[in-house]
This record gives sequence, structure tokens and C-alpha cells, in this order.
Amino acid sequence: MAGINRAAVDRLREERIDWRFKGLPDGTHGKTVAEALATRPNLFSDGFVGPLVVLDNDAIEHNLSTMSRWCESKGVVLAPHGKTTMAPQLFQRQLDHGCWAITTANASQLRVYRAFGLSRILLANQLVDASALRWLARELDNDPDFEFSCWVDSVRGVELMTEALQGARRPVDVTVELGAHGGRTGARDIPTAIAVAEAVLASPALRLVGVSGYEGALAHDASEQALAKVDSYLAAVRELTVALKDKFEDPDRVIVTVGGSAYFDHVADGLTQPWGDINVLPVLRSGAYVTHDDGFYRGISPLGEHARISGLPTFRSALRAWAQVTSKPEDTLALLTIGKRDASFDEGLPEPQLIRTADGTKSLTGCTVTAMNDQHSFLTIGEGADVQVGDWIGLGLSHPCTVFDKWQLLPAVGADGETVVDFIRTYF
Repeated sequence: MAGINRAAVDRLREERIDWRFKGLPDGTHGKTVAEALATRPNLFSDGFVGPLVVLDNDAIEHNLSTMSRWCESKGVVLAPHGKTTMAPQLFQRQLDHGCWAITTANASQLRVYRAFGLSRILLANQLVDASALRWLARELDNDPDFEFSCWVDSVRGVELMTEALQGARRPVDVTVELGAHGGRTGARDIPTAIAVAEAVLASPALRLVGVSGYEGALAHDASEQALAKVDSYLAAVRELTVALKDKFEDPDRVIVTVGGSAYFDHVADGLTQPWGDINVLPVLRSGAYVTHDDGFYRGISPLGEHARISGLPTFRSALRAWAQVTSKPEDTLALLTIGKRDASFDEGLPEPQLIRTADGTKSLTGCTVTAMNDQHSFLTIGEGADVQVGDWIGLGLSHPCTVFDKWQLLPAVGADGETVVDFIRTYF
């Protein structure tokens, strides 16, 4: 399991709240996060202003423990993609639930991770930026406990990395990424991937430690055809690993890592079949599970509403937005004070679920968000729904990866859905 600098995470509660953090009560301005939390502020009576995205703390804990139990039962380790949240407090909770490492996407994210002392990091891309590589070399040279690996998918990439790392005392661990036609990055066939591996072996600056890939770009639903495409790709990853079995730097730990948040059940099945005499460490990188959602992942996740995994509770969405009705220019149209600057829209529009009036909060049915501008959402009001100017609408969100980046400090509420029990700091 990776480590994190807990003192650095704890210091986040010493940060003072001010105008930088949208949605928070003006009464918290000037207070530290810890001081604000000590007052146990209420979302609806203590001055929060909309729009506001909040986290469900209990749902996060449920998702963390559920995923942890499942990974342990399957014999895989989890290195969740931290780009979903970029929240060191959540990284710490993920590590406390047994995560083996945290995955990053680029050098800027990597610097955030290191600022909080993360000791085992996977970078799920080929890193060829010379400035970033020189900085990485210094980090590795200065910290013998820092474990790092990234992808390589071309001979040219290996050459660029080798050139930038001249003079580094510690080599950089790499895994050969196998892609597929129609996918994202990665060598497009096994002979090309083997040639990349041979280039790594010839490099004095790199060590070959495994094979990597990403199946999520190959399909976008849970149909039989999509799952078959994923399984075929996983078979190719296995074929490459076997072809390289005598070339890995550490034969006692060959990292094979695949897996987003949509097909991790199939990935785990593919990576835990017998490997013969290859000592494979199967690593998943699913990240969206931490909050799940009320859209894309709800529909496609193995532990979503159409669960493909039995014996465990499904994930719970830990994301909700609250927006006020600012205008009702037509009987069937209301405008909400939330837009593309505040909530995700790339994998489905927000889902109206609740309405809060002077009489309290209740379920809302028959309404749909049909479009979003920068700062507004268009709410179509169905027959029988009573929506008035000034009402608050609670919205489920889809695709957490494009929600967190819009908020620097997110309130996390307790079981009552109103009392703030934490503030989660993000770094995008």
C-alpha cells in the first residue's frame, strides 16, 4: 500500500475560507476549515449560496468499502485514478481502504501528488516532456522510498525519455502500453509493443516492469458486443505479457494494469486467470467508483443499477447539485442557476430528483433538464409538477471526472443530507 503525508493532508483544515471558494457562506470567510466545520453548518439555513455541488460522506464511505472488499475477493489491487477528484483527503481515504497506489494522468497532477507525499504512483500515459522528466528524476533521486512507473508505447517515446533522463541516478520504471484500433494510446499490435519493449531494454535510463492498457475507449455501453470487444483486448494484453515474460526487470513482480470504471469486472477476470510461471501483480485503475454517479456510471458500472457483480451492494451516488429556480418564463419552462461552469454535461445532463420549498424537501418527478448554458440550466416542467421561482432543485450528476474540476472546496454532508461534516479540497 502506498503512503501519504498525513500531516500535509491534516493541514488542509488550517486553510482559511474566503471569496475563492464559491457557494460557501460569507459567515465562514476568515475562518479556517476546521473552525467552520466546528459550527456544523447547515446547507439550507446557514448562508450557503447556489449553485452548490455537495458530496454525500456516507455514500463515499460505502463505495470505498464496497470496492475494497470486491478487490480483495478477486485477488487484484487497486490504483485508482486520482484525476477523478484531485482531492488528497479522498486519496488518503482510498489508501486507508487498501489501495495499492494512486494513478495520475500528467506531470502537473504528479506534482500535486508528490506535494502530499504519495509514495507509489502510476502515470497512465507516456511521459515525454523533458522538463517533467528531469523533475521526476530529481524526485526519484532524492527519495529512495518513492515508487513510480509510467507507460511507453513507441520507440520514439523511449528515445525521448532516455535523452531527458541522462545523468539520473535511478532509472524510471515503465510498462509497455498495448492499445487497439479505435482505442486511445498504446502500441497498436503486439509486434510493435515488443519492439518498444526491446528499446526499453536497450535504454540505460528505463526499466521494463510490466504491461499496461486501457479498455474504456473501446466501448461505451454494456452490450454483449461491447463486453466481447473488451474481452478480446484483454486476451491481447495477456498475449503480450506472455511474449515478454523473460524481459521484465523484476520477475517476482510483473505489473499488468488495465481498467477504468466501466468494465473492471471483466478486467479482473482477465487478469486473474492463471499466468503459469509469470508472477503477475494485477492492478486495476478504476477511479470513478469513489463517488459513482446518477448517469453514465450508474448505467454501465459492474456495481451500478444493472449490476453484473452479485453478492455485494451496488455503489451509491455521492454527488448532488443544488440550484435555485431563478425564472419561470413559461408554464413548462424554468431556468436554474447552474450551468456548464458548475456541473458535468459531457456524459448526460443533470437529473432533477428533489425539490425544496418553504415546506421542506420532497421528491421531484416529471421534470427534465434539456439544455445547459454557461450559467443556466433549462428545466422542462412536466404535468403535475409544481415548480416556482425561488424553489431549490436537487440534481443528480453524471460523470464525476468533470464535476470536481469545477469546485475548489466541496461540502460533504452527513446522513441527514444537510449538515456539513467535511470540506473536500481539490487541486486542478
